[in-house]
Amino acid sequence: MKSGFVTIIGRPNTGKSTLLNSIIKEKVAIVSQKPQTTRNLIQGIYNDTETQIVFVDTPGIHKPIDKLGVALNSQAYYSINDVDIVLFVVDASSEYGKGDKFIIDKLIDLKKPVFLVLNKIDKLTDEQILLKINEYKDLYEFAEIIPLSALKNDNVDKLISVLRGYLPDNVKYFMDGETTTMEMDFRLSEIVREKIFIHTNDEVPHSISCKLIGFEENNKIAKVYVDIIVDRDSLRKIIVGHNGSMIKTIGHEARLEMEQVLKKKVYLELYCKTIKKWREKEKYIKDLGYLVNNDE
Repeated sequence: MKSGFVTIIGRPNTGKSTLLNSIIKEKVAIVSQKPQTTRNLIQGIYNDTETQIVFVDTPGIHKPIDKLGVALNSQAYYSINDVDIVLFVVDASSEYGKGDKFIIDKLIDLKKPVFLVLNKIDKLTDEQILLKINEYKDLYEFAEIIPLSALKNDNVDKLISVLRGYLPDNVKYFMDGETTTMEMDFRLSEIVREKIFIHTNDEVPHSISCKLIGFEENNKIAKVYVDIIVDRDSLRKIIVGHNGSMIKTIGHEARLEMEQVLKKKVYLELYCKTIKKWREKEKYIKDLGYLVNNDE
């Protein structure tokens, strides 16, 4: 049994959470087309007959504009220092830019293997993939360069196969069948946040957070209560919608997914409340579960 801890880092919207879900073959992290979907360290556990790998999905590293952004970057930096292997995921269909250089600069003195994962190769020709490999290979001494498509599950098995050769431990950290370390209250609140991402414009998702405030269940039904936190009343009106239409849609879709996760009927209540400038207030950032590192 070979084992180890692997973090997945990269710019926002490079497909890190999609990769994690593809590896685990279960939805353990929410995904959307909008950047900065992931806000917490999300652990997924890969098991096969000879391997156990604990993957840590991280928020996209970016130039922060508020205290929440600083906290999100802190979580990503923290994960780099606390694992055995780093996967640096880039969108191979996008141009190399300042955000990629910013991350590579953070890796310069790292004394552990760093894999470059060229994601979204389904958008490229073979020639373009080779050009992209050549573009990156001299920027950093990557231990491996793996082109793949997380969305199409193309070459993901190759990534696992190569990772096995770098795993340092012979310890089984989790029982077979465990796929994530995420608590159920977090997973349920994230389902609601994902539906908000899907149904609102670019401005809204980054100004909201979701927190489970109540959970009761028996053999037949689960009762779930979630707060949706926004930073101004105008966004609250958007979330609620005309005659409550938007929050009903969000609640309906969230409830259906929760029923799949919990394997039972779900009664879901959503409450939308305004906490002005919560992204600038350390108290609320901590209360909503985000890691704050004042040294960053």
